[in-house]
Amino acid sequence: MDMKQMLLFGLCLVPVWSCKMNRCYHDSELMEAAQRKLRSHYPQPPEPAAAAQPGSPVSCPVALFPQRAPEHVHDRSLSPWRYVLVHMKDHFPPSYAAAQCLCSGCILIQASGPPVESHDYNSNVITQSRVFLKKELCDDGERYHLKPVAVKVAVGCTCTRPKSYN
Repeated sequence: MDMKQMLLFGLCLVPVWSCKMNRCYHDSELMEAAQRKLRSHYPQPPEPAAAAQPGSPVSCPVALFPQRAPEHVHDRSLSPWRYVLVHMKDHFPPSYAAAQCLCSGCILIQASGPPVESHDYNSNVITQSRVFLKKELCDDGERYHLKPVAVKVAVGCTCTRPKSYN
C-alpha cells in the first residue's frame, strides 16, 4: 500500500471514528454506555466516604483541634474541610463529593494557649479538573449522545496569605 492509498484509507475511516465517538443511545442504554466510557476513557477517582448535605451548618473546628487525633488529612489540616455531595443533572457520574473549607482563616498552633483561627491567612479551595459525560439530545430528538465535559471540582483546602494587606 503506497502513501496515497494509506491516506485515502485513513480519510475513509474518519467518519467511522467520529460516528463511533458521537454514537446515539436510547435512554435504556445510556447508563451502561456511560459506565463503559468512564471505565475505559475517563477513570474516576474514588469518592470520599462521608459527605455532608449542602446547606448544613459550617463551623471552623478550632475548639476540637487539639482534642482528637484525626486520621484524615482534611481533619488534620490547618485549613480543614469537609465534603459535600454535588448533584449534576444529565451528567455521568451524576454526583461527586466537593471540598468545602470549614474556616475562613487558618488554624494556628500556639506555643502557649489553645489553637486559634487567624484571619492573617485565608483558607482557599484547591481545584482539579475532572471529566464527566454530559447527556445531550441527538439530532433525531429521541436518543442521546455522551459528550465529555471538564468540570473544576474542589478537592481540598489550603492555607494561603491574603492577596493584599489592608
